[in-house]
Amino acid sequence: MTRILFTADDIAHRVAALAKDIARERKRGHVTEPLLLVCILRGAFVFTADLIRALTKENVEAEVDFLGLSSYGDSTLSQGRVRLTSDLDTDVSGRDVLVIDDILDSGHTLFFVKTLLASRAASRVRTCVLLDKPDRREIPGAADFVGFQVPDTFVVGYGMDVAGSGRGLPYIGTEAG
Repeated sequence: MTRILFTADDIAHRVAALAKDIARERKRGHVTEPLLLVCILRGAFVFTADLIRALTKENVEAEVDFLGLSSYGDSTLSQGRVRLTSDLDTDVSGRDVLVIDDILDSGHTLFFVKTLLASRAASRVRTCVLLDKPDRREIPGAADFVGFQVPDTFVVGYGMDVAGSGRGLPYIGTEAG
């Protein structure tokens, strides 16, 4: 049985607030070029889709590309090794990039992506995560924009899965126990 942590309404309100925060930060920094959203597959695809629509409502011009990474395999814990499974089609050189991920836990994935994009000469790399699990951090650092903070528990729904199951749930939940 799944215990709901965040309802579909909770998520929708938080995504809208994140879009407002991102728009405000870009305006404060006088950033006018289109924003490139780099969605980390597979867990962040639903979040990214909702976020790009919310950014459009905030008059932020955004493009999206996808980066396939694996650090979990079939486990429920990050293995600490990040593997590139599919690369971007977009040249990030000189671009304002916002990396979108579902969960920041150990920090290995965001560190890997930020290093990769910096090596490809992105002009600015910011990060936005739906969930932050600070108790799991192995590499120091924080996301620039965070949806919700959660305890060290495995979550499913809203694009996130356990071994391929649960991605289609409209809420974020955890196993009741």
